[in-house]
Amino acid sequence: MPPFRLPTVRSQIVCAALLAATAALAACTTGPDYVRPALDVPAAYREDGPWKLAEPGVIDSNRMWWQVYGDPTLNDLIAQANLANQTVQRAEAVYRQTQAALAAAGAAQLPVVGATAGAGRGRTNNNGTRLTDTFSAGLTASWEVDLWGSIRRSIEASQALTQSSGDDLAAARLSIQATLAQNYFQLRVNDRLRDLYARTLAAYERSAQLAQAQYSAGTALRSDVALAETQLRTAQALAIDLEAQRNLYEHAIAMLMGRAPAQFSLAPVPADAPLPFTLPAIPTGLPSDLLERRPDIASAERLAAAANANIGVARAAYYPRLTLSASGGYAGPVFGDLLTTPTRVWSLGAALAQTLFDGGLRKARDAQAVAAFDAAAAQYRQVTLAGFQEVEDNLSTLRVLDREIAVQDQAVRAAQLAEQLALTQYRAGTTTYLSVVTAQTLLLTNQRTAAQLLARQLVASVTLIRATGGGWSAADTAPLAVSSTDSPSLAK
Repeated sequence: MPPFRLPTVRSQIVCAALLAATAALAACTTGPDYVRPALDVPAAYREDGPWKLAEPGVIDSNRMWWQVYGDPTLNDLIAQANLANQTVQRAEAVYRQTQAALAAAGAAQLPVVGATAGAGRGRTNNNGTRLTDTFSAGLTASWEVDLWGSIRRSIEASQALTQSSGDDLAAARLSIQATLAQNYFQLRVNDRLRDLYARTLAAYERSAQLAQAQYSAGTALRSDVALAETQLRTAQALAIDLEAQRNLYEHAIAMLMGRAPAQFSLAPVPADAPLPFTLPAIPTGLPSDLLERRPDIASAERLAAAANANIGVARAAYYPRLTLSASGGYAGPVFGDLLTTPTRVWSLGAALAQTLFDGGLRKARDAQAVAAFDAAAAQYRQVTLAGFQEVEDNLSTLRVLDREIAVQDQAVRAAQLAEQLALTQYRAGTTTYLSVVTAQTLLLTNQRTAAQLLARQLVASVTLIRATGGGWSAADTAPLAVSSTDSPSLAK
């Protein structure tokens, strides 16, 4: 088969000159380059506390943040949730979709090459009626020259959307992990409350027996027995309610792990064993760190970058589109002679297309793209402000709870002493059973409040870790580095 080449040197020179001219024009890019929307970031958080003195390495991107609580069971549950949670799997699938869309956008920069082959038979009336056969084979190629950067801006937008989707995946994981940890801690505190009620019910039964004995001896009133019975049954009802609450926490954990509630159960911690976790020191960093350490903020920023790139796509429509095409091959009436020099055919072409009137469509799309960027920038600022608020809220909550727990512990100790004194006085016959009931009710209330404060403290600590990004970093998705002094929201 003879080699396929252009028949003249002049054609090669013309083709090279055309390619050089189009390459020079392709250096142009319409639309403003991206600049991150401006934010008024405070120099420090308003709330202060001892947790900010922790070493920065306590929670970082190289360590799974939930491990700082030191609970092997929690570590195992979150590891299972990372693999099986359906929300995370959906976010991962969406991320793969955006990666494929980015690859599709990048394909527009390359020529489209195709192969053709054909055979036909027809009748002609030239110089008499005759039947003719035709055979052909060849290659075709076409390439839209990105003169004004429309394709490059589309790739820029797709890349930003891919990064945003990766950030959304990280945010979904962090949300699932934090929610599971919060449910787990509340379940464990519920176990402690159930142990407390078991001890309390035993004490109330002994008190009820004491009241009955005093009544039988004629040193107490029938009302004392009734009070003791009421107190015991009320505590039993509350203990049953704790079981219902525990079941809900257990069901929630199962769902977060991608399992049906019937397929999961979590054994309670033994009554005589300490809780299997500790409250860690949580470094918060600086407010400026939040912009790079929260995946939801990073995602919103990348959406703003994608919206900015779409402005360039919209403005490229004002300019003509240049498409280069080429084809070459063989065509002849005899299949056996198809691959010979006389049957060789080729063509080169360039097509320039420009819209002259569209009823204002391009102008409307340009305005739509600018408005979309302004909306994305506002959303980015709003998400960032919400992030600052969430950190401040939980810093404040932890600071107040730290003081409240210290005072509550004193209240529990005082209530324990009051209960002991009331029982001693009742046995001696120097007080009524109402004093015993009051003291015991105060003790149970304060002990329950202490446990609830512990649960709130644990939940707030997890929320603070989540609010500060959980050790995640925006560098994990390698954001596109573009900069300019142009402001897209001011572009006309």
